[in-house]
Amino acid sequence: MRATTPVPQSINSSTQLSGEVFGALINLAGRQRMLSQRIVLNAVLAEQGQEKALETAREALALFRDSHDALVHGKGELPGVFCDALRSEYFGPATQGDKQIREFIDLAERVLDLGAADYRAAPALLRELGLRATPMVGLLNRITVVYEDEARRHALIQKKQHHEMMNNIQEIAKQARIVSFNAQIVAARSGNAGREFAVIAGVLTDITGEIDDLVRVALNNALA
Repeated sequence: MRATTPVPQSINSSTQLSGEVFGALINLAGRQRMLSQRIVLNAVLAEQGQEKALETAREALALFRDSHDALVHGKGELPGVFCDALRSEYFGPATQGDKQIREFIDLAERVLDLGAADYRAAPALLRELGLRATPMVGLLNRITVVYEDEARRHALIQKKQHHEMMNNIQEIAKQARIVSFNAQIVAARSGNAGREFAVIAGVLTDITGEIDDLVRVALNNALA
């Protein structure tokens, strides 16, 4: 019997993740739905004697298992369970998604092992696997929605931070223009001695103008 899966601690900070990571998570979670159906379909075809169906089912099951482990425990850039919403969906008492998925994996393994040995018990287990197919898709759909919601929330946070940064840059440029203007006044009053200082102040004014242009472009792109 499979040992109880330890509940991973969520990092509770989607802002640490990039848009590319969110895209990978959504794609992986969505693929799980397709793989679960492929497992059941090819298990049925294998029971009916369809050539290579058993091999296809085993390949799909291996991918399904590996993907689930990556989503829950992390792999490479994938963070595993990273927020309370996912933690609740996978390990909450109301859903126990991780437990359901691992039971589905264990059942599929038993069906495929018995099918390969041509045992009489295979059809009964196969029916049980078929009955679990629809609830499994529903669970995987809900999990995918969580990833999509977190991705949207992350995008809004990033957009807000981007605007705040641009506003800060605009404020700095505004202060620089004030300093430049005052410097030009002082330079004009200084006569010949202030000419070089006036040139520097003029360059500073030009730079703040370029900063304003860049900020406007960045804000327009963020709104596009």
